[in-house]
Amino acid sequence: MNKKKTTNASKILRSWYIKDDPAKIASLQKEHVNAEIASQIYKLRTKAGISQKQLADLVGTTQSVISRLEDAGYTGHSFDTINRIATALSCNVHVKLVPEKHTAAMG
Repeated sequence: MNKKKTTNASKILRSWYIKDDPAKIASLQKEHVNAEIASQIYKLRTKAGISQKQLADLVGTTQSVISRLEDAGYTGHSFDTINRIATALSCNVHVKLVPEKHTAAMG
Protein backbone atom coordinates (compact mmCIF):
# COMPACT_ATOMS: atom_id res chain seq x y z
CA MET A 1 0.00 0.00 0.00
CA ASN A 2 1.47 3.36 -1.07
CA LYS A 3 1.53 6.10 1.53
CA LYS A 4 -0.06 9.28 0.17
CA LYS A 5 2.52 12.07 -0.13
CA THR A 6 1.66 15.50 1.20
CA THR A 7 1.90 18.56 -1.03
CA ASN A 8 1.32 20.99 1.85
CA ALA A 9 4.51 23.10 1.98
CA SER A 10 4.02 23.99 5.63
CA LYS A 11 3.78 20.33 6.62
CA ILE A 12 6.79 19.40 4.51
CA LEU A 13 8.96 22.15 5.98
CA ARG A 14 7.79 21.30 9.49
CA SER A 15 8.73 17.63 9.02
CA TRP A 16 12.16 18.58 7.62
CA TYR A 17 13.17 21.36 10.00
CA ILE A 18 11.00 21.29 13.11
CA LYS A 19 10.38 17.58 13.57
CA ASP A 20 9.48 16.92 17.22
CA ASP A 21 12.08 19.29 18.72
CA PRO A 22 10.31 21.04 21.66
CA ALA A 23 12.50 24.16 21.40
CA LYS A 24 11.83 24.51 17.68
CA ILE A 25 8.10 23.90 18.20
CA ALA A 26 8.01 26.60 20.91
CA SER A 27 9.91 29.02 18.70
CA LEU A 28 7.59 28.35 15.76
CA GLN A 29 4.54 28.88 17.98
CA LYS A 30 5.93 32.18 19.27
CA GLU A 31 6.59 33.39 15.73
CA HIS A 32 3.08 32.34 14.72
CA VAL A 33 1.62 34.42 17.57
CA ASN A 34 3.75 37.44 16.60
CA ALA A 35 2.65 37.19 12.97
CA GLU A 36 -1.00 36.79 13.98
CA ILE A 37 -0.91 39.89 16.20
CA ALA A 38 0.72 41.93 13.43
CA SER A 39 -1.82 40.72 10.89
CA GLN A 40 -4.78 41.48 13.11
CA ILE A 41 -3.60 45.01 13.88
CA TYR A 42 -3.01 45.71 10.18
CA LYS A 43 -6.36 44.26 9.09
CA LEU A 44 -8.34 46.08 11.77
CA ARG A 45 -6.58 49.39 11.08
CA THR A 46 -7.09 49.20 7.32
CA LYS A 47 -10.69 48.06 7.76
CA ALA A 48 -11.24 51.16 9.91
CA GLY A 49 -9.79 53.22 7.05
CA ILE A 50 -7.14 54.93 9.14
CA SER A 51 -3.41 55.39 8.65
CA GLN A 52 -0.71 54.22 11.01
CA LYS A 53 -0.27 57.84 12.10
CA GLN A 54 -3.98 58.21 12.85
CA LEU A 55 -3.99 54.99 14.91
CA ALA A 56 -0.86 56.13 16.72
CA ASP A 57 -2.57 59.39 17.64
CA LEU A 58 -5.59 57.50 18.98
CA VAL A 59 -3.37 55.17 21.01
CA GLY A 60 -1.00 57.86 22.26
CA THR A 61 2.13 56.59 20.56
CA THR A 62 4.06 57.19 17.35
CA GLN A 63 3.56 55.96 13.80
CA SER A 64 6.85 54.04 14.01
CA VAL A 65 5.52 52.02 16.97
CA ILE A 66 2.41 51.06 14.97
CA SER A 67 4.64 50.15 12.03
CA ARG A 68 6.73 47.85 14.24
CA LEU A 69 3.59 46.25 15.70
CA GLU A 70 2.37 45.49 12.17
CA ASP A 71 5.68 43.77 11.36
CA ALA A 72 5.30 39.98 11.63
CA GLY A 73 8.85 39.67 12.93
CA TYR A 74 8.39 42.10 15.82
CA THR A 75 8.72 40.48 19.24
CA GLY A 76 8.18 43.37 21.67
CA HIS A 77 4.39 43.30 21.97
CA SER A 78 3.09 44.49 25.30
CA PHE A 79 -0.36 43.65 26.56
CA ASP A 80 -0.92 47.28 27.50
CA THR A 81 -0.20 48.52 23.97
CA ILE A 82 -2.30 45.79 22.35
CA ASN A 83 -5.16 46.64 24.71
CA ARG A 84 -4.91 50.37 23.85
CA ILE A 85 -4.96 49.53 20.14
CA ALA A 86 -7.97 47.27 20.62
CA THR A 87 -9.80 50.03 22.47
CA ALA A 88 -8.96 52.56 19.74
CA LEU A 89 -10.32 50.14 17.12
CA SER A 90 -13.44 49.27 19.17
CA CYS A 91 -12.28 45.72 19.79
CA ASN A 92 -11.83 43.46 22.79
CA VAL A 93 -8.71 41.44 23.57
CA HIS A 94 -9.10 37.75 24.38
CA VAL A 95 -6.19 35.67 25.63
CA LYS A 96 -6.32 31.90 25.61
CA LEU A 97 -3.71 29.72 27.24
CA VAL A 98 -3.44 26.29 25.63
CA PRO A 99 -1.67 23.33 27.27
CA GLU A 100 1.58 22.47 25.50
CA LYS A 101 0.45 19.00 24.46
CA HIS A 102 -2.12 20.71 22.22
CA THR A 103 0.23 23.30 20.74
CA ALA A 104 2.57 20.61 19.40
CA ALA A 105 -0.31 19.20 17.37
CA MET A 106 -1.20 22.63 15.94
CA GLY A 107 0.15 23.87 12.70
